[in-house]
Amino acid sequence: MATSGEGRRHHNLVPLAALISRELRNEKLEKPSVRYGCAAQSKKGEDYFLMKTDCQRVPGNALSTFTVFAIFDGHNGNAAAIFTKENLLNHVLGAIPRGLGRDEWLQALPRALVAGFVKTDKEFQSRGQTSGTTVTFVIIDGWTVTVASVGDSRCILDAQGGAVSNLTVDHRLEENAEERERVTASGGEVGRLSIVGGAEIGPLRCWPGGLCLSRSIGDMDVGEFIVPIPYVKQVKLSSAGGRLIIASDGIWDALSSEVAAKSCRGLPAELAARQVVKEALRSRGLKDDTTCIVVDIIPPDRPTSPSSPRKKPNRLRSLIFRKKSRDSTSKLAKKLSAVGIVEELFEEGSAMLAERLGTDSSTGPATSSLFTCAVCQVDLAPSEGISVHAGGIFSTSSKPWQGPFLCADCRNKKDAMEGKRPSGVKVV
Repeated sequence: MATSGEGRRHHNLVPLAALISRELRNEKLEKPSVRYGCAAQSKKGEDYFLMKTDCQRVPGNALSTFTVFAIFDGHNGNAAAIFTKENLLNHVLGAIPRGLGRDEWLQALPRALVAGFVKTDKEFQSRGQTSGTTVTFVIIDGWTVTVASVGDSRCILDAQGGAVSNLTVDHRLEENAEERERVTASGGEVGRLSIVGGAEIGPLRCWPGGLCLSRSIGDMDVGEFIVPIPYVKQVKLSSAGGRLIIASDGIWDALSSEVAAKSCRGLPAELAARQVVKEALRSRGLKDDTTCIVVDIIPPDRPTSPSSPRKKPNRLRSLIFRKKSRDSTSKLAKKLSAVGIVEELFEEGSAMLAERLGTDSSTGPATSSLFTCAVCQVDLAPSEGISVHAGGIFSTSSKPWQGPFLCADCRNKKDAMEGKRPSGVKVV
């Protein structure tokens, strides 16, 4: 009898390879497919882009695959755009603790993006080159989309149902009053270009340097109050999927978000990207580098070529973003998801590093003999680590001994960005 029961148990066992294969099939059924296309017209040769579809959270594990799309719109030369394209992704991934599950990894991503952007800026400025670049950086993991941006390149979401939403914020001094106030409070001056006779022309700019943007990577000759700290937004799409349009300002100076989305509906991603560029050139001509990436996030049971959206009542437009519900399994959440509502998981745009890196109560002398700089990831002896909250005039923290910690160089960088010391390197 024992032998018979043992035989039955043995009969129910499944080889490990078969289990992994089954999990892979289930993952493919649950995860959306990603289709993308890119189109560009060059005027100055300062736009660069990144499309990487084989990234893995866990090296060698096909279940952990995610994709990255990015646009880098350089100015005053292309050096900053090229450097950022080559280094930013590695810096972001290097700031994420190892061994995290998928949900924890996604939760850690916004903070890692801030650290990665600042580290990239710090390293590029150390090279002594004066160019700068905007960045719009998009990470797609399953149904979750995380976007980090500085400058005026833009990422929009065209959700099923025809509702269009911005996943980025433009950091142009002309339109962004909050950023104007921050720049002046940190030691910069904001004004228009003066010409002979005292007349002022053109958009608002930051002086010294004359940059129209309040955030970028590079631009060491302008002043470190032009910060690399990104606006970050993380959303979870419904099972209906959606389309992302990521483009440099050569598109957005010519087309509104709604017009860009409408111009390419019903087209597959590659043709859609070409159509958006075509519409921008038709509207404004080739006055700037013009780059567009279209990414379709497609449910497993839908054809790869998106159809034209169904008409929806206008009232749905105001529902496109809903804060994450504590009871995500409720009937209401299911009903909203069914009509294409997007769940907002994270949004933060503060330019204060202490606020963006948060509080790390698990890091300290009680748990480790070494600290790690939250920005550049170098190991620090306990006597070297400086809390990101220590002495911060904008910080509400009452625990300056609490992590995360910065090395001396990164603390100087933080102080310069907040206007608490003269901006770093002077360019002759």
